[in-house]
Amino acid sequence: MSKKNYITPEGAEKLKAEYNELFHCERPKLVETVAWAASNGDRSENADYQYGKKRLREIDRRLKFLMDRLDAAEVVPVADIKSDRIVFGATVTYSNEDGETLTYQIVGEDEFDIEKNKISWKSPLAGALLGKKIGDEVRLAKPNGEEEFLEILKIVYK
Repeated sequence: MSKKNYITPEGAEKLKAEYNELFHCERPKLVETVAWAASNGDRSENADYQYGKKRLREIDRRLKFLMDRLDAAEVVPVADIKSDRIVFGATVTYSNEDGETLTYQIVGEDEFDIEKNKISWKSPLAGALLGKKIGDEVRLAKPNGEEEFLEILKIVYK
């Protein structure tokens, strides 16, 4: 993978934990099940064998994906960032035109979670916020063609 995969230390640990769980726990158990199913004879009508092989392929694809993402990972130690501008890892509080105050952390592609207020650095919102500082007004183009104006209230690196 030639592109950098910017990620927080927590995000990198989460990917590593998933890789380790699949590689060291789930995959060996499944290999054992597939070997047992294969020993039962005719594989063409053996559901345990067929399902096991299919699931094994899925796990192997996911392991390759995780390894590629980890190999390309550029871990950004967010707590060490000292900037008055919004960069990767920032937790940004802003107000919108309706007077709502919203807070999001800008994180890597593999760790975004809108329910936890984490957005990808490649998202349109993050793209509009990056490089801005407290007090700046930001114009956000919405998918429907409308524009919304946001005001940056707070920037934290934690």
